[in-house]
Amino acid sequence: VPNASSRYFLVGTNQAQTKHRVLKIDRTEPKDLVIIDDKHVYNQQEVWELLGRLDLGNRTKIGQKGSSGLSRSLSAFGIVGFVRFLEGYYIVLITKRRKMADIGGHSIYKIEDTSMIYIPNDSVRVTHPDEARYVRIFQNVDLSSNFYFSYSYDLSHSLQYNLTLLQRPYELWSSPTSSAEEEVQKQSKHDSFDIFEDEGLPTQVVYGLQSEPYYKYVWNGKLLERVKDIVHRDWLMYIIHGFCGQSKLLIYGRPVHITLIARRSSKFAGTRFLKRGANCEGDVANEVETEQIVNDASVMSLTAGSYSSYVQVRGSVPLYWSQDISTMMPKPPIRLDQADPYAHVAALHFDQMLQRFGSPIIILNLVKKREKRKHERILSEELYPAVINLNQFLPPENCIEYLAWDMARYTKSKLCNVLDRLSMIAENVTGVLRTNCVDCLDRTNTAQFMVGKCALAYQLYALGMIDKPKLQFDTDCVRLFEELYEDHGDTLSLQYGGSQLVHRVKTYRKIAPWTQHSKDIMQTLSRYYSNAFSDADRQDAINLFLQVYQPSESRPHLWELPTDFYLHQRNTMALPLDRRSYTMWWSAGVLSYLPVPYDEVSCEDTMKKVKVRRANRFEESIDIYTEFFKPYELTSFDDTFCIAMTNSAREFMPKTVGVDPSPFTVRKPEETGKSVLGSKSSKEETLLQRKTAASAPPPPSEEAISSTSEDDSEDDRDDDASVSQRSTPIKLLTESGESTRTQEVRKHKACRRPTSVHIRETRSLSQQGYVSLCCDGLSLLSRGVKSI
Repeated sequence: VPNASSRYFLVGTNQAQTKHRVLKIDRTEPKDLVIIDDKHVYNQQEVWELLGRLDLGNRTKIGQKGSSGLSRSLSAFGIVGFVRFLEGYYIVLITKRRKMADIGGHSIYKIEDTSMIYIPNDSVRVTHPDEARYVRIFQNVDLSSNFYFSYSYDLSHSLQYNLTLLQRPYELWSSPTSSAEEEVQKQSKHDSFDIFEDEGLPTQVVYGLQSEPYYKYVWNGKLLERVKDIVHRDWLMYIIHGFCGQSKLLIYGRPVHITLIARRSSKFAGTRFLKRGANCEGDVANEVETEQIVNDASVMSLTAGSYSSYVQVRGSVPLYWSQDISTMMPKPPIRLDQADPYAHVAALHFDQMLQRFGSPIIILNLVKKREKRKHERILSEELYPAVINLNQFLPPENCIEYLAWDMARYTKSKLCNVLDRLSMIAENVTGVLRTNCVDCLDRTNTAQFMVGKCALAYQLYALGMIDKPKLQFDTDCVRLFEELYEDHGDTLSLQYGGSQLVHRVKTYRKIAPWTQHSKDIMQTLSRYYSNAFSDADRQDAINLFLQVYQPSESRPHLWELPTDFYLHQRNTMALPLDRRSYTMWWSAGVLSYLPVPYDEVSCEDTMKKVKVRRANRFEESIDIYTEFFKPYELTSFDDTFCIAMTNSAREFMPKTVGVDPSPFTVRKPEETGKSVLGSKSSKEETLLQRKTAASAPPPPSEEAISSTSEDDSEDDRDDDASVSQRSTPIKLLTESGESTRTQEVRKHKACRRPTSVHIRETRSLSQQGYVSLCCDGLSLLSRGVKSI
């Protein structure tokens, strides 16, 4: 980001630094954002000459003969967005990143650090006394905590959607009347396909497809809205919030990657007690889409590799309900805020699910059924009639399936095995499963793990890795998957509830050590403190970051609002022009394509979200080998993701395996190398690899939740009755004398690594993921496509 007194210049490049783009941001406007996108694509020599001319021009202009007229501000890896409070605009840049996963050659990164730069020059700045407070609130959203992005893979969509895009008929988007073809015709020559013409290479035209992100899971959509239609699409990089982890399962030396991606919804988002139920648009609190992808890692290509994906959802009960936390009670009473006799808000929510996932939709409701004082049961008594009401208008084959099971009560029984029952439920799931309890934390995570474990067996079976779709506990494979899922659960619990999971898989297996009960007391106290004193500030930060609230001189300040209800319930501020039908409650066109999701069908409405682009098959930016291995720059093995990835053979396989190194062999607990029951060093390695936002003590023993009494006062120890929302982060210290594993660093020479003075721009072609089109059908460019 070169800086002049009157402008910022953002120079973006692809990975090999062969193509560059330039953005000019005016610094003389005190409150407006003026951005000029230079449409020209520069090579490296041209961009250095451009910067030289700018340096000379600014030096002469301001009379600085002895000093530079253009200074370098910083280097970054992408733009999060632009935001304005009461003064001028700020630009938020990603300054550090860490690779977390790889899907078919598409790298997924976690944001490690960001920089927020004020754009207007000091000479034109109009100060406001409340500006600094808004900046502090905005920065309370820690972008270094579990925000992810990819230059070439669309993280907001599932693998199935991304690959289904490639299977759409060529005629739908290649006809002269289509908007996609018009997009091709509007492209400039510099954005075309003949960049290698001077080198005598043959020009082979291929077509790429680019789809719009699914904005429900995009967290910087509003921050990019101001420049979305001004700058080239390669500058736009969408981030998701949630979790991303990848582990390697070695099956007799054959590598299989297991990837877990959780997308947290940006609609009706907030902290645990402050966001409950649904808003008037059908968006529910704490909605998370979790996708597990299994692929044969011996082939690193979406075109030639074997991939399998399974998606499940968690989210609050889709009703108008809330809990009053002003009473300072550890278990606030549940109240229904307004009557909804025709299940209008539930209809809006399930309409969204039908569009994205198709049918059947299966609800697994884990809230309690039997209580001395009616609490959780209030939600079930409202949800079940709502589902019955909606189903009477759907065809029988597409009806919503409802399954209610009191998991907390079964946990207390010494005669019932909770995980066996969940396993039976998982075996009968044939569609998209939507799981909920009250908080969608502990019980929900364990249920999702059991469903995911069942799906993992079928995924490995489909890939030809095992001879029957069954996986046993206490195998290296399931231990690896359990650790991955508990990292996933801990991360989501920290984001939403303020602490790590209390009840884990081993708690429900009744193998948790009893010594951990006392630590749970301290965790509960920490939760209670956070719930009482911190969550309101965190909710304000989320509202400001997502631009649910936009500061203005003519409206009250964010901290002066008695409630944020009207920020999330926008439809309540105006009378709707047309009321949705109570009987035909689904969107137009959805029902005719079921069980296929409407978002994935080949129709005119969905193709409007797709753009087409021409490219040269020999272009560097679509070369997956160059992108992944980076032969032109100096790298080291310890910086390569494949070395740091959790490995079943290294971390979980016993040191003396004898004659059976299979990861599907049941082993005794003491035989494992790194168990989820395991040693302190294993937990430290996990925290180091995942970089979870905070750490918390392990969960309590089974004695803490087992009781022969029917008194529901014991239920207060369940996850949904926990007092907390967010605890103060606890740092896990390494004891002195405990050695850490070292890795040999090997370096290979690079032909050249130029010094950069730019944001590392999303690759020109691979940024959003493109697909090539051949005369005999669709095939992937070696570099980019989003995904089945």
